[in-house]
Amino acid sequence: MYKEDYDSFREERGSDDVFSKPVRAGKRTYFFDVKSTRGQKDFYLTITESKRHNNADGSFTFDKHKIFLYKEDFEKFREGLDDVITYIKDNCFGGEIPQRQKDESTDENY
Repeated sequence: MYKEDYDSFREERGSDDVFSKPVRAGKRTYFFDVKSTRGQKDFYLTITESKRHNNADGSFTFDKHKIFLYKEDFEKFREGLDDVITYIKDNCFGGEIPQRQKDESTDENY
């Protein structure tokens, strides 16, 4: 994961964060964040996809997409994700999802 990616993302988050798990996957970083509601009476999950884009002038920007997942939807979401992954494994890749090859051009510095 790019250090700048995590730092810029961390600055945007509020004090309602309980736990965060960043996952670097190729040119994208996924953030799985457990957050609390005001008063810390309830918890929810946000999943953010962040993709770094290099500009012609050497600067960079991040495209971010976020999903909010509430506790009453956890089980249905997990079931749907499991079903889709099983379908892809069984019908699209002959039973196994190909593993990402290390991209030597990707900056792995944190």
